[in-house]
Amino acid sequence: MPLFLFDLFGSASIGVYSLVTDEMVIFPPQFPETKAQEVGEWLKVKVVSTTIGKSVLIGALACANSNGVVLSPFAQEEEIEAIKSASDVNVTVMNTKKTAYGNLILANDYGAVVDPRLGKRDVTRIEDTLGVEVVAGEIAGLPYVGSLATATNKGVLAHPLLKEEEQKILKDVLKVHVDVGTINCGIPYVATGLIGNKYGAVAGFMTTGPELFIIGQALDVVKEDE
Repeated sequence: MPLFLFDLFGSASIGVYSLVTDEMVIFPPQFPETKAQEVGEWLKVKVVSTTIGKSVLIGALACANSNGVVLSPFAQEEEIEAIKSASDVNVTVMNTKKTAYGNLILANDYGAVVDPRLGKRDVTRIEDTLGVEVVAGEIAGLPYVGSLATATNKGVLAHPLLKEEEQKILKDVLKVHVDVGTINCGIPYVATGLIGNKYGAVAGFMTTGPELFIIGQALDVVKEDE
């Protein structure tokens, strides 16, 4: 499975602007269609072109797996329809003061770990939408689990200061092996510069060779020229 280096709008923080599952990848409409289709082919998914809440910060404002998509309260009806037209999944717009659900939820098709500060009602909605068990947890002692790790159905790459008890929760809930590492030349907020699914992964263009090696081991992917 391939591992590629990429940029969005000239930025290595590709995970801030995009979201991928085993079924689809979402890019902002401003992103060139040819590049979007190229990534879609690499990851073997449909390409969805939309904003979330009229923002290009898709990876921060939404979280998804193959069963569903959890969206910021600011999501617009046309954005919801764009997602539904590409994939037959549950789509839930959260009705809370919190907006950055991409930063608050770490999910794959087996489970989800969420910010411990989320209320019980929100956790239930996330559980129903994603169709998986949802457990509260932290990474490196921080609650923003969605930004601190990238999870696929093959593995997890998390912040290098991941604690042993946190790692156990990730393994138990997401049901895949968990490794630690960085992206984009030392950035520990892994999800800001790494997206992936069971078919492959895309990392920010500033990611170094040693970082790529660790990503490949964690998510069970290989670099493009290997």
